Amino acid sequence: MTPFHTIESAAIPLIRDNIDTDIIIPSREMKSVSKTGLADGLFAGWRYLEIGGREPAPDFVLNQTEYKDAEILLAGENMGCGSSREHAAWALLEYGIKVIIAPSFNPIFYGNCIRNGILPVRLDPAPIRDSNGPVTVDLKSKTVGLRSGRTFTFEIEDEAYTMLLEGLDPIDLTLKRADEISAFRKNDRTARPWIYELGNH
Repeated sequence: MTPFHTIESAAIPLIRDNIDTDIIIPSREMKSVSKTGLADGLFAGWRYLEIGGREPAPDFVLNQTEYKDAEILLAGENMGCGSSREHAAWALLEYGIKVIIAPSFNPIFYGNCIRNGILPVRLDPAPIRDSNGPVTVDLKSKTVGLRSGRTFTFEIEDEAYTMLLEGLDPIDLTLKRADEISAFRKNDRTARPWIYELGNH
């Protein structure tokens, strides 16, 4: 993954509660098991005028010029509820979303965001929506800053912080402890040699 440091962007105001993963990427839009080719299907049920079509719905926020290329999404309570499909995070990332700010997240969706390089920030999005100008999200300092100078701090779990800041996936995170793992195996082989003898058959 790409290390996450600071994002400065307009913030897309999609502040609705209980946006589920089938809204984020409808099942009909999931035509492959890869992480690519999903961006066009992001919010397809809201973004386009007809099911299966691609004519933009002019009132939907992603179709508004001021939010073109925006990397920050504002959402409501329980963001990412519903099924556990990781495609939701893949679609958001491919579209260009790097940060989601919401009061709360479904735990599985929250974890999928972390594992795919998207920063989920637990904050009230209303003051950010009502601000003018770009929003700056700084992971290292755990802050969200507005053009007015107003700053909000957020909390993030240590493991998630490390993964995002250093661009690590779960395997990379485990390999950071490779020396400890090797030391354990060496000591364990001495203490329980029969375990390793059985493993060789």
